[in-house]
Amino acid sequence: MKYKIISAIITILYAMIVYYFFLPAINIQSIGFWIYLVSIYTIWTLCSIFSNIILRRKTKYNENLLSFYIVGIGIVFLGIFVVNIIMCPLFQSKSYANRITINEGGNFTEDVEQVDFNSLPLLDKDSSRKVGDRVMGQMSELVSQFYVSDLYTQINFNDEIVRVTPLEYNGFFKYLSNHKEGVKGYIKVNSVTGAAELVKLEQGMKYMPSAILNEDLDRKLRFSYPTKIFGSKSFEIDNDGNPYWVVPTLKYSGVQIREEVEGIIILNAITGGSKYYSIKDVPTWVDHVYSAELIIEQTDDWGSYKNGFWNSIFGQKNVTMTTDGYNYIAMKDDIYLYTGITSVASDESNLGFILTNMRTKETKFYSVPGAEEYSAMASAEGQVQQMNYTATFPLLINLNNKPTYVISLKDNADLVKMYAFVDVQDYQKVVVSDASSGIEVAAKNYLNNEKIEYNDADLKNKEITIETIQSVVIEGNTIYFIEDKEKQRYKVDIKVAQHILPFVKEGDTLNISYSKEELLTQINKINE
Repeated sequence: MKYKIISAIITILYAMIVYYFFLPAINIQSIGFWIYLVSIYTIWTLCSIFSNIILRRKTKYNENLLSFYIVGIGIVFLGIFVVNIIMCPLFQSKSYANRITINEGGNFTEDVEQVDFNSLPLLDKDSSRKVGDRVMGQMSELVSQFYVSDLYTQINFNDEIVRVTPLEYNGFFKYLSNHKEGVKGYIKVNSVTGAAELVKLEQGMKYMPSAILNEDLDRKLRFSYPTKIFGSKSFEIDNDGNPYWVVPTLKYSGVQIREEVEGIIILNAITGGSKYYSIKDVPTWVDHVYSAELIIEQTDDWGSYKNGFWNSIFGQKNVTMTTDGYNYIAMKDDIYLYTGITSVASDESNLGFILTNMRTKETKFYSVPGAEEYSAMASAEGQVQQMNYTATFPLLINLNNKPTYVISLKDNADLVKMYAFVDVQDYQKVVVSDASSGIEVAAKNYLNNEKIEYNDADLKNKEITIETIQSVVIEGNTIYFIEDKEKQRYKVDIKVAQHILPFVKEGDTLNISYSKEELLTQINKINE
């Protein structure tokens, strides 16, 4: 009996220690739980065998223990295997296809507003990281104690598009000397202007990934929610600038297959207070409930299995997949994931693209056949190949009622040197401009090379008599500048009416349709 008690004590101690350091979810859908359970069973079996050896019991006792152990382990893993086979796409293709609901009737010009260059997030994560590191380097009192986390979560903060990332303890000993006060603050980088600041907190953040023991973020979460399976954590701030960890909780159909988000935990990084929210109750200031990887995985399943499992392998009729890479755009106080949709043949063109709300998972597909993102990037790099600049992953914008890629071209120091505008539907239409002139100048250079699009409802009609007219060639495009008898000035691209404008002279009368643009009004149509 004594040895049985000792075996039980050793097994319980082992279970407690392993649980404290490895933090498995007590959930049958988690593979970590089954590994944890098997390891406990293994320790108990070994202790029992060892005690039998000490007591010099007959060999058959140990043989029985080993037999029970092997059978028990076999049942566990065979059960997991059978359940996961039943839940795999071969038998559950419809369920995989329906993991995400995609509205295929998206209208790009209606859903996505014309680009506002004053709110266009041109800084990507790499550039934000360099700006953030530079800010941290100026804080000599902090730089030796903390380092900047690599998270840089893009959020919509009070109508500003920013990336935020916390500081972290710079090692075990720095934690010991600073944990009473906590982490001093976080870095906020404006993705539009590039302005960065270190936001210092009156009370430091105690619950961090770099903390240890009970202040370790994962341990705090596990002890508060022992049965929950956690997804990828993101760092966000609320509308008042208070720091929080946003942690999705996951559910599965088998043992860690067919993943879905069931809710989120919002944990105050300063106090450790937390609350669980179901998907429908998530606060609106939260921007990242679903990870980009999960959205892409579910979209790939939708594209692969909507016509059945066997079609995804053999016929492959209407089988689609997401392109490599993704980016974010901000709309209506939310962050949306953008990625292209291409055929399973993986050619260099897209069938269209999706926009997914990262908070609600509302997804729309836009049927806009065009260039695959990396083809557009290669096209932009090709315009300045002598410079050896590297293209960033494109931003998708609505420019002149057309989907357009905006690409930053960087040098070896990761500094943006040029902007490229690429037509989504024809990646050969690309215009590259010097970044020092600004993004709006780059956009105008691009539009000067494009056929001008307009909406009749937005135009004003007027009859004018020409006082003066002059033509200027700008980057190979002929632009006419007109002043009428009322001293009103206009500009018009020759593409608007190339069979009329070369023959217009002073004193002629024109019926025009125009839209307001800065100091000059832009003529979009000349009525014959």
